[in-house]
Amino acid sequence: MNLHTLGRRAFLKTSLLGAGAALAMPASSYARIVGANERVGVLAVGTNSRGEAVATSFALSPHAEVTWVSDVDRRVFEKTQAALVKKGARAPQTEKDFRRALEKSDVDAVLIATPDHWHAPAAMLALQAGKHVYVEKPCGHNPREGEMLVQAQRKTGKLVQMGTQQRSSPESIEAVREIRDGAIGAVYLAKTWYANKRGPIGEGKPTPVPDWLDFDLWQGPAPRRAYQDNLVHYNWHWFKHWGTGEACNNGTHEIDFSRWALGVDFPVRVSSNGGRYHYRDDWEFADTQILTLDFPEGKTITWEGRSCNGYPVYERGRGALLIGTLGSILIDRDGYIRYGLDNKEVRRVTAKQGTDGLNTVGADAMTDLHVANFLDGVRTGARLNAPIEEGHKSVLLCHLGNIAQDLGRSLTTDPANGRILGDEAAMRLWSREYENGWQPIV
Repeated sequence: MNLHTLGRRAFLKTSLLGAGAALAMPASSYARIVGANERVGVLAVGTNSRGEAVATSFALSPHAEVTWVSDVDRRVFEKTQAALVKKGARAPQTEKDFRRALEKSDVDAVLIATPDHWHAPAAMLALQAGKHVYVEKPCGHNPREGEMLVQAQRKTGKLVQMGTQQRSSPESIEAVREIRDGAIGAVYLAKTWYANKRGPIGEGKPTPVPDWLDFDLWQGPAPRRAYQDNLVHYNWHWFKHWGTGEACNNGTHEIDFSRWALGVDFPVRVSSNGGRYHYRDDWEFADTQILTLDFPEGKTITWEGRSCNGYPVYERGRGALLIGTLGSILIDRDGYIRYGLDNKEVRRVTAKQGTDGLNTVGADAMTDLHVANFLDGVRTGARLNAPIEEGHKSVLLCHLGNIAQDLGRSLTTDPANGRILGDEAAMRLWSREYENGWQPIV
């Protein structure tokens, strides 16, 4: 059946059957082109935590308005509306099921800040509905979803920006420019890290689903599991069925910056060491992980992730050290310092507005700049700072690290596309199983 031929009610009924249906908006929805002088209508999906901060950035822009908010937790609506009104914005309309909101004529773009397992499926549905997409990292729950999202973007021609907001930091842009201009010579190594003090999540117990939560819609494309009391709203990060671990949760940011600075794409070799050392609980990923990514250009990125021991590296909870033949650049969210080979400081650039490096949930100046760049792309065709092609490459590195960690061995990968070579067991982890009727399609 061609959904372009369906009426409004029939389309909506069909679309709500599951993400696996070949969803497409009526042709009329593609007719609304946002001009440079128009405000972009935004549907914010998932605003319990990080989503509210990003939605606020959209709402405060003179070029956008958050017209709709969607969440599976009905308690969130009043909280988000109040937060936006307090900032001077109009209260958005609300809709539990974001798929219903996709057909609204006052939605031009969709912000996706759901749990990880929904990122790519929701983004593909938004693209198929003729909407631009701003999706939080990671762009997919597994490598295949990243590939599919890139394909969907190319097919629809709509814009997709991933929420690696450091790409829009003036200081980070300047640091990369210095590196490209040869300020520290030939750059061959990026050492990155993230250190936090997360507590245990305990051992979950089966319990009735709270009356405020639509758990079926929360699970969406993921095969159904019983509800337990240590899952919603944050601890899903540490369950492989829904989350992607600390590597994709926070490692993505510094690994993305380093890949950008080194000018590399896909690796030739990936290895990972570590484990769940700090607590005995339901946490399924490593809380201590050393990830090494080797590239064909003779360059390497390492990431040290410590979720539960916050001892800093170079007096910083997170950051990157770029090492070259003539010196080094140490960078975090507050700026960067360039050193010569004698380890003496050559130049220091401080961010005009500092930020809490470990807190990527709340509002910050980088996010405001990143949202502004996305809106410029939608309105005027400006170049995106973090288009999905680049986002997928960086997230893939983190997924590969998790696969190597799961299997306990290094992976050899194709530098043309990052796919794993000569390891069938590893490639079985390239994608996932989906709940019947919810399979994402391009």
